[in-house]
Amino acid sequence: MNYIPTIGLEIHAELKTKSKMFCSSLNDPLEQHPNVNVCPVCMGHPGTLPVANKAAIKKVQKVGLALNCTLALFSKFDRKNYFYPDLPKGYQISQYDLPFCKEGYLDIEGKRIHITRIHLEEDTGRLLHPKGTDYSLVDFNRAGVPLLELVTEPDITTGEEARKFAQEFQVLLRYLAASEANMEKGQMRVEANVSVRPEEQEELGTKVEVKNLNSFRSVERAIAFEISRQSQVLESGQKVIQETRGWDDTKEQTFSQREKEEAHDYRYFPEPDLPPFRFTKQEFEELKAELPELPWQRRERFVREYSLGMKETEVFVQQKDMGEYFEKVVSELGPDLAPEKLQKLTKLSANYILTDLMGLLKGASVNGEDFLITPENFAELVLLIEKEEISSAIAKQVLKEMFARGGDPSQIIEERGLTQIIDETAIQKMAKEIIETNPKAVEDYKKGKGNALQFLVGQLMAKTKGTINPETARSILESLLKT
Repeated sequence: MNYIPTIGLEIHAELKTKSKMFCSSLNDPLEQHPNVNVCPVCMGHPGTLPVANKAAIKKVQKVGLALNCTLALFSKFDRKNYFYPDLPKGYQISQYDLPFCKEGYLDIEGKRIHITRIHLEEDTGRLLHPKGTDYSLVDFNRAGVPLLELVTEPDITTGEEARKFAQEFQVLLRYLAASEANMEKGQMRVEANVSVRPEEQEELGTKVEVKNLNSFRSVERAIAFEISRQSQVLESGQKVIQETRGWDDTKEQTFSQREKEEAHDYRYFPEPDLPPFRFTKQEFEELKAELPELPWQRRERFVREYSLGMKETEVFVQQKDMGEYFEKVVSELGPDLAPEKLQKLTKLSANYILTDLMGLLKGASVNGEDFLITPENFAELVLLIEKEEISSAIAKQVLKEMFARGGDPSQIIEERGLTQIIDETAIQKMAKEIIETNPKAVEDYKKGKGNALQFLVGQLMAKTKGTINPETARSILESLLKT
């Protein structure tokens, strides 16, 4: 029997604000010392009163605008009551029936995934379970941090779609400076609601929630596993139980945690210590005007303006700082270039940025204080390569020098004597020496072994310290070997 999967996502993201959601304690996700960024408010001491973080509310509303949501003119916070060791107040301030944003969508490769709501709440603390002990520790540094929650409609049908949605949402959060959304650090967490039903059945199957997926790989694989597991349960004639399950990344399988709570189990009621919020359409228009270029807008523009392939474009979209650096380099290539030449230089720039420069950066940012290559100097290097004044090998050497200490590429070339050899007589003389000192390679070449010529080219490039064009070296060697 064929089974149809139905998937909805709940994504939590810690917002990037100076202070926590309802107090002035520092919101510092990098703090390693436990229980230092705390105060009587976020620790839930009796008699304390919360005050809402205006910056956090604005960030949620901007995310909602970017995702085509309807923003609420009237909204409020609610108490979500449950007991857990890392929840200091014994309840969580969240939103229930009147979220800040609702009814939006995000298009993923032509498919529209509808968004039910985006609301704001406070995060819990963090439980630590030291190995080899029979106790747990609680760190309340995270308790009270503003936490955005996005809930999708059950429009997703595969683990791959879910992964792509989560990845695009992460990029959006970073473009809006709403959250760092680093999954490895717990700043973004994904939960998947998965059900399957027989093909002939219209009613949705029993929903199972898979909690706290902390990598895109886990999102895709956990959903794929759960679809397979539920299909097998139904195939055997049994019923799928509505429950909450965890994901074991090592075993690559889900496991049962507890039966799923319903909304009434949390006994929601309006938060009595916070007044409701009223907004105006004018406020929303002003927020909308502050939105930057969004990821999907940049993706479409880069393909249109720079004629880049989707693979190159995607890197520049995913890594916003790298995309901005690329555009600055292109702007320095020259205002009066013919379109064909500009396109060639643009692709050459993209190639050197995405291969050689990113290899040197090793994950660091071009916006870092230690990054010394200005867009002007990088553009000059690209122009030298295009004019064939330096070979690719020399370009790589110069780029390494620029990365290490900055500076003008022309000056580096002059200081290190890296000017490309253009005297063909001198090149031929060195090529003859290479042929004379490598008789075995010459013999192999004459027997039709293609690697032999590549070896000789490498020898000539090494002798000239990379100061000639590889194609020139190949051409001269082939000509001499045929005589």
